[in-house]
Amino acid sequence: MRDETRIAIIGAGFAGLGMAIRLKQEGIDDFVVLEKADDVGGTWRENTYPGVQCDVPSHLYSFSFAPNPRWTRTFPLGDEIRAYLRDCATRFGVMPHIRFGQEVRDAEWDEDTQRWTIECSDETLTAQVLVAGTGPLHKPSIPDIPGLDSFEGRAFHSAQWDHGHDLTGERVAVVGTGASAIQVIPYIQREVRRLSVFQRTPPWVVPHNDRPITPVEKRLYKALPLAQLAMRAGIYWARESFALGFVDKRFAKLPERLALRHIDKQVPDPELRRKVTPNYTIGCKRVLISNDYYPALMQPDVELVTDGIAEIRPHAVVTADGAEREVDTIIFSTGFHVTDPPSAEVVRGRDGRTLAETWNGSMQAHRGTTIAGFPNLFFLVGPNTGLGHNSIVFMIESQLNYVLDALRTMDARGAASVDVRPEAQAAYNERIQGQLRNTVWNSGGCSSWYLDASGRNTTLWPGFTWPFRRLLRHFDAEHYELRAPARVPVPVAASASG
Repeated sequence: MRDETRIAIIGAGFAGLGMAIRLKQEGIDDFVVLEKADDVGGTWRENTYPGVQCDVPSHLYSFSFAPNPRWTRTFPLGDEIRAYLRDCATRFGVMPHIRFGQEVRDAEWDEDTQRWTIECSDETLTAQVLVAGTGPLHKPSIPDIPGLDSFEGRAFHSAQWDHGHDLTGERVAVVGTGASAIQVIPYIQREVRRLSVFQRTPPWVVPHNDRPITPVEKRLYKALPLAQLAMRAGIYWARESFALGFVDKRFAKLPERLALRHIDKQVPDPELRRKVTPNYTIGCKRVLISNDYYPALMQPDVELVTDGIAEIRPHAVVTADGAEREVDTIIFSTGFHVTDPPSAEVVRGRDGRTLAETWNGSMQAHRGTTIAGFPNLFFLVGPNTGLGHNSIVFMIESQLNYVLDALRTMDARGAASVDVRPEAQAAYNERIQGQLRNTVWNSGGCSSWYLDASGRNTTLWPGFTWPFRRLLRHFDAEHYELRAPARVPVPVAASASG
């Protein structure tokens, strides 16, 4: 016998927990959260590397309905975010709804019953509504380098940090110079014997204004929650102004000058300065914040390598110029599968095809949330909902409003399923791609994980976030096909003479 529920949520990170909490607040208890791991936290459960910290201010990187007066720094540390999410799950009563250790291996829409059949690690259930809250920073991406399998030392991704492996006195290679790398490098540089940093493209790095939150501030936020909400609002609108530099490259000159001054101040060596200075418009790739990355590169036991990696040998990394660097450990800080999310491989829609097959390498969704041919599927942090300047939690909460209004609409109209019309989805995505065309992400002169294999930006929202909130305030039923519940045949009783 299969377990039945009205709503199944995949993932217990910000998106999945946010959906669960909002359902509870709405008076809906018929739901489950399917979590593959043994704890909540999503990407903040996975990423535990040294120095892990969010690049969005603490007051903004939290649910609007659950401000946290206990943040210790103005930018939250990874373990504090995990603790915050655990507290929210407990405080809002959603822990009993979470089924840990249940990885979703297949989810298929049944057109006859108008329900999802979901195969997990050791159970099967059906649900009327499926909410995917897996997030894009989920499956680590490791480059396919010749000889990697032959390496006899220790190799791991920064998102799968081996805390049992001691780096003290080792020769270490860090591959990549993205967001996690610039946090990891200053920490491990202090303990390794030799550090080789392999850079493909230099990132733009600006000063970090992180600081401890004072005891006085904490007491104020605890006693007057409105004071913290006011601070949150001020930070939100300040961050919104950053979008100007992304949508109009003329506004990128100021942050570019700030970043160049940061290099000039922290990197006196002219050769290293040349290596770390980008040749593309700031914002084209993710802008990073750090005060200790450049000083770490300046240390005598650190080498920044800009030649591409040709192969890996049992005890060395070999670059395209033929140089061989002996290493004991390789740490990949090479990002995630963002434009090809793993969840797309296991979710199958009306015609039996998976999301990955339907998208064919280029994601699309209506309002970043629903996909034609996949009834009653709501994709949180879906295509074109990512940000380069503000808090993704704001975008998630906007989508939660949309999903809740969709459920209300289904109840009010007696609908068993909703499926966005293909023409509505196509028109929406054409408009989004048009708005992205002249942004720095699409025309800034760099390649980034924002772009998929076809060169389309299927990751980012094109501009300010408040229009997204306004767009998703109400469920646009006119763009959907609403279907009545499936009719169950009624048995015909045999006649007395039968």
